[in-house]
Amino acid sequence: MESEPTPHPGGPTLAHLLALAGPGLLDVVAAPLGTDVPVADVAVHDVGEDRGDDWTAPGHVLLTLGTSADCPEAVDVLRAADRAGAGAVVLRTGPRRQRADLVEAAARGRTALLLRAPDTDWTEVLGRLRTALAHSVAPAAAGVEGLRLGDLAQLANAVAGLVGGAITIEDPRSRVLAYSRLEHPADPLRMLTILGQEVPRWRVAELRERGFFQALWSSDDVVRLAADDRYAERLAIAVRHGGEVLGSIWAAADGRPLAEDAATALRSAARAAVPHLVHHEARGREEAGRRERAVRDLLEGRPGAQEAARGLGVAADRPYTVLVAEAHDTRRPGDPGPPGPSGAPGTDTTEHRVLDMLALQAAACLPGCVTARSGSRLYVLIPAGGAGADPARRMVAAVRSVPHSVVFAGVGQQAADLSELAASRESAELVVRVLRERATTAPAGPLASASAVYRDVVSEAALLRVLDSVEPTWQAMSGPVHAMVAHDREHGSAYGESVAAYLDAFGDTRAAALRLNVHPNTLRYRLRRARDLFGVDMGDPVSRLLAGLGLRIARRGG
Repeated sequence: MESEPTPHPGGPTLAHLLALAGPGLLDVVAAPLGTDVPVADVAVHDVGEDRGDDWTAPGHVLLTLGTSADCPEAVDVLRAADRAGAGAVVLRTGPRRQRADLVEAAARGRTALLLRAPDTDWTEVLGRLRTALAHSVAPAAAGVEGLRLGDLAQLANAVAGLVGGAITIEDPRSRVLAYSRLEHPADPLRMLTILGQEVPRWRVAELRERGFFQALWSSDDVVRLAADDRYAERLAIAVRHGGEVLGSIWAAADGRPLAEDAATALRSAARAAVPHLVHHEARGREEAGRRERAVRDLLEGRPGAQEAARGLGVAADRPYTVLVAEAHDTRRPGDPGPPGPSGAPGTDTTEHRVLDMLALQAAACLPGCVTARSGSRLYVLIPAGGAGADPARRMVAAVRSVPHSVVFAGVGQQAADLSELAASRESAELVVRVLRERATTAPAGPLASASAVYRDVVSEAALLRVLDSVEPTWQAMSGPVHAMVAHDREHGSAYGESVAAYLDAFGDTRAAALRLNVHPNTLRYRLRRARDLFGVDMGDPVSRLLAGLGLRIARRGG
C-alpha cells in the first residue's frame, strides 16, 4: 500500500509542503532562507488589489495568478510579498526567460521564489498545496492514522469502528462521498441515501425546516438527531478547514447502540478527516479542470482535439450537435445569496446550482452526451440521434423551479465529424446571444428563460455577425445617428427610441406609437425633429439603413 508522510512535528515547512505536493509541480528558483521556513497558509494573491502599506502575510505561500516570471511587474510583486513577510511567491513560467533582475531581487530578500510548471494550472497548484498544508497540520487520531490520503472509504470504515455505528461522509450538499461497510441491516433512510448517493431531497428539506442544518453548520461540535419511530439515532459533525465547510460525518446506530464515547471519537475523526476531504476536493477540481480543457480542445478545434475525443469517449466519425446553456442570477447586488441545498454556508450560488441541475438533466435525457462547465455556461456534446425533440427546451424546463435564475439554451448546427464541432459550438453560442438580446431589449418585465435551435434564429444570428463586423468601424465614425444617440444620452430625450420603434413597425406610425405608449402625433413630431436636428430622415432609404444599424449598436452599449 502507498504510504503517506506523517504531519511535520514542528509545524509545516515549505520543504514539507513541496514534498507532499509531489515532484514537478513547482520549481524553486531562489530560497534565500532555505526551504525549511514555516508555512502558515496558502493564499491567492490578487496583484491588482490595493492592500496598503500595512498589508501582512507572514509565512504565506502566495499564488500570483496574474503575473509571469518574465513580465516587468514580477519584481514589484516579489518585493511587496517580501515586505509583507510572505514565505514564498509562486509565479507562472512565461514564454520568455525569467528576468535577471527578478532572480537578483529574490536573492536579496527573504521570500522564496517558485515557478509553476508549464503543464499545470493554478487550480491544481492551489489544490495540492492546500492538501499538503491540511495534512501537515492535522492531528493524528487514534484509529484513523496511516490511511492513504484521500481514501474516504477506509476513513469511513475506521471511524465506524471507533463510534460503533454506521458512518456516512457527505459533502456540503448532502451528497455521499463514502460510507462504511454494512455489517448490520441498515434502516430505510440509510439505504435510500447509499443507493441514491445523496440524502433524499425530502429529508434535506425536513431537516432544514427543523433547523438541524443551521445547528450543524454553525457549530464545531457534534449535533445529535434523536431516534424516532422511523429512524435510528444519528450524530453528525461538520468538517472544516479554516472558514470553509468541507463536508460532514454522520454516525447512525447500526442495529446496536452507539458507543458511549461516540461523540468524542467523532470529534477526533472530524479533525483527522480534514486533509482527506481537502485532497478529495482538490482532486475533483483537477479532474474537472482536465475534463473542461479536453472539451474546450474539442469544441474549439485545437491541435489536441483527436486525443481529447479519445479521452472523453467521443467517436471521431459520428455526427454531434453542441448545446450551450447560459445561467444568470437575477438578484440585484446586495441581495442575500441562496443557501446550499442543505444550508451550508459559502458552498453554492444560483448559477452553480442551475448548471449542476442542467448537467444532471443532460446526463439523464441525452444518452452518450459529454458535458463541461466554463464560467456561467454549460457545454453539452450530443451524439446524433440521442437528443430527441428539442433538448434545450427540456433542459430549461428542468430548472424553472430554481428561484432568481434565468437560463438561455441554444442548440447549434449539426457537425458531421470532429472538424465541424467548432462551427456547431459557434452557432449554439450565437443562439444564446440572440436569446439574451431578445430578453434585454424586450419591454420592461422580469427576465424569462428561453431556448431555441439555430435554424429558428438564422436571421437574427446573421445580424449579430454583421453587427460584430460593423461595430468597430461604426464606433470610429461620426454622423447623424451618432449625434442623435449622443443627444439622447446627454439630455434624456427619446429620438433614437422613437426612430427604432418606427423602423421596427415598418413605418406604421400608429403601431409604433402604441408600442411607445405615446400619441401618433407625438411620434410624428419626434421624427420630424430627428430629421431637422440631426439629419436622420426616415424618408431616405440610406438614412433608414444607417439608423437601423447604428441604433442596434448603440443599444449594445446600454
